[in-house]
Amino acid sequence: MTGLRTLALIGCLLAPMAQAQSDPSSIARRAAGQLEAAQSALQAAERASDRVRALTQTIRAYENGLTALREGLRQAAIREAGLRQAFDAKRDRVSRLLGVLQSIQVSPAPLLLLHPSGPIGTARSGMIVAEITPALQREADALKLELEEIVLLRSLQDSAASTLREGLSGVQRARTALSQAISSRSGLPQRFLADPAALSRLIDSSETLESFASGLVDLDRTGAAAPGLDFADARGALPLPVAGSVLRYANEADAAGIRRPGVVIATSPRALVTTPWSATIRYLGPLLDYGNVIVLEPDDRYLLVLAGLDQVYGNAGDVLPAGSPVGLMGGTAPESDVFLTLGSKGGAERSETLYMELRQGEAPVDPAKWFAFE
Repeated sequence: MTGLRTLALIGCLLAPMAQAQSDPSSIARRAAGQLEAAQSALQAAERASDRVRALTQTIRAYENGLTALREGLRQAAIREAGLRQAFDAKRDRVSRLLGVLQSIQVSPAPLLLLHPSGPIGTARSGMIVAEITPALQREADALKLELEEIVLLRSLQDSAASTLREGLSGVQRARTALSQAISSRSGLPQRFLADPAALSRLIDSSETLESFASGLVDLDRTGAAAPGLDFADARGALPLPVAGSVLRYANEADAAGIRRPGVVIATSPRALVTTPWSATIRYLGPLLDYGNVIVLEPDDRYLLVLAGLDQVYGNAGDVLPAGSPVGLMGGTAPESDVFLTLGSKGGAERSETLYMELRQGEAPVDPAKWFAFE
């Protein structure tokens, strides 16, 4: 935890110089706190009665902390570059003025009393110097503060290496522990799905994700429904199932000119995917060229389709509460130096994409009307 404490200390030292609450030091302090809390939560999760829930919350804390840390370091790098540029521009001007003052200071006293214009010129020169000196001192003090901030910003960035290593290692341990906890989980309520053979035939006969989802609506299911409030009450407030940002909205053409009724969410490698609402798993597994697909039923009238996962959790028929983990995205978790490099490219770190489609009966609906997009 040494790296986390060092980062927090540097953030505290830098805070008095900050001008806004979104400055690098504030972000770094919050990130350090999140990562330290996640580390403690990971240790406590082993003793939790519901390890799956505890580990899910731990992974979310790690993801949020790492994202915040990278944003703080990105802003720190931008701030440092701006300060260095301003410092270099001012340094030459101040150096010339200091050179003039120093030449005056080392001149013999009798010469200082002489001026080509006589005593009046000498008096005027003295007045000019008297006015320049305080302003010059103020500018020198400001440059000193900027130089100190540059040093602290550099220390902030240098200390992040150990913090990142701890955070990336911790989130990987949490993902592994979550997979193990889910494999040994028992006691989930079940909603039994009728006629597995019919589902198998539907998979074989479906040529598109849309035809599969439409056919799935017609398959009977019996047993306990997903617990919770009416799904319609969540309209406009559902959280995204994965930490990321919308890359393409419903019916927005992609690079090939293809329009789909769902949204594409850009997310980080190995990001955790969770249920935005309590739901029954209607299907999970590979489908066509979408990679792993999971179809959730939050309500008898609706299906939520998530496609493009690398790993899926659970079994068809499981009834899951909101926020339950259902899988991980693909890709390879980057090392700390690569993690920082990707962050400096403004979104390049979100190399994975999750396709999400919401359907009412057999017809797709615009997810933008249901989910709280950023």
